[in-house]
Amino acid sequence: MPVPGPGYAITARVEVPASASAAGDLTMAVGHVGGVVTAFDVVEAQTDTLVVDISCNALNEAHAEEITAALEALPGVRVRKVSDRTFLLHLGGKLTVESKVSLRNRDDLSRAYTPGVARVCQAIAANPADARRLTIKRNTVAVVTDGSAVLGLGNLGAAAAMPVMEGKAALFKRFAGVDAWPVCLDTQDTEEIIRTVQILAPAYGGINLEDIAAPRCFEIEARLRELLDIPVFHDDQHGTAVVVLGALRNALRVVGKKLSDCKVVVCGVGAAGSAIIRLLRSGAPGAVLAVDIDGIVHPGRTGLDDNLTWIAAHTNESGVSGSLADALVDADVFIGVSAPNLFGAEELATMAPDAIVFALANPDPEIDPAIATAHAAVVATGRSDYPNQINNVLAFPGVFRGLLDAQARDITDAMLLAASAAIADVVTEPNPSFIVPSVFDAAVAPAVAEAVRTATAQRDVAPV
Repeated sequence: MPVPGPGYAITARVEVPASASAAGDLTMAVGHVGGVVTAFDVVEAQTDTLVVDISCNALNEAHAEEITAALEALPGVRVRKVSDRTFLLHLGGKLTVESKVSLRNRDDLSRAYTPGVARVCQAIAANPADARRLTIKRNTVAVVTDGSAVLGLGNLGAAAAMPVMEGKAALFKRFAGVDAWPVCLDTQDTEEIIRTVQILAPAYGGINLEDIAAPRCFEIEARLRELLDIPVFHDDQHGTAVVVLGALRNALRVVGKKLSDCKVVVCGVGAAGSAIIRLLRSGAPGAVLAVDIDGIVHPGRTGLDDNLTWIAAHTNESGVSGSLADALVDADVFIGVSAPNLFGAEELATMAPDAIVFALANPDPEIDPAIATAHAAVVATGRSDYPNQINNVLAFPGVFRGLLDAQARDITDAMLLAASAAIADVVTEPNPSFIVPSVFDAAVAPAVAEAVRTATAQRDVAPV
């Protein structure tokens, strides 16, 4: 079952009668409705009253209101104000720009700006490659979105996508020292997006496409890779695939199976699922079945778009049809990047012994993790409140750190596979509850970056 988390944290400022039981009464009221108290601070103390800030984690907005109501229901208690701590964190945005050079006097200004800067401009005009050496291009990534597939919320548009893109940029900086910036485009026209990114590209050393709906994202990525001389990475596709393959590598070590002997079911064949299948095939799995809302993908199905046509041609060699339940029979691995609550214990029981279940739909997985854990040997989700969180933060900061350091002009399967192996290898002794490192493990990003730099130097595989 879900547990209260910091994503729905509130701080309630309440006035209570001064008594020895005041703190206990407030804490018990929160706990009685399922909230979790995380902090208790006395703001003001009078002879007959106390003013306290009580911070709580909730399940959702409705639960936060229930907690507030429980506090107000206590005799003599008055709730003065309730602050949503997530909204407070976002006030004014999460990013800022700081100069790397000091401008203390005229000499500094003359070198950083006119007249000295003119010489640097002329040098770049004479040799455009110097832009990577003499400008922010060497360490800057554009986080590009059209807002058409924001998290699991759908088509919210460019402005509503900003908080996510800001967060992405903050993660780039925190984990890999990469300067990233949101580029939220107020268009969902494929040609406009491609042209806009193309003409913005000179300022950046890489493009990170984010939250662009399938199947449009496939064409945008492919076309930009042809047009630009910098790496183009769609995190919803390749970031997810890199982490999933790293986690799967360790999960297979735990259960003592080889990928070549395994039947793998991938549920959801949008951006993430398609990329997982494409990268998974490099390991020559025993069999792969792709499943979407209409069932198992196979060549005989009508109405397949270009992406599904490719999926049908490169999976399901036996040409079977049917539902997700049919696909799960004797499967060794389930990878879900689709929708919540698609199957339960009955279907899980039909999988092969020592099954591996990656139920990655967020916030609610394809199967209840408690049920999955009771029947499968290894379980992973996309959530932070269960073991084995599959989180793209393990991949994209280090990937771009490596690409920027190597001054890479594109990105290849070899680089993605190297990043995946590096993530897996950070976990030296995997077990059922520990197949991927923590996102806060300081070893991850440097290991991924080094792997990508090495693969960039080798360049033994054509671009993805």
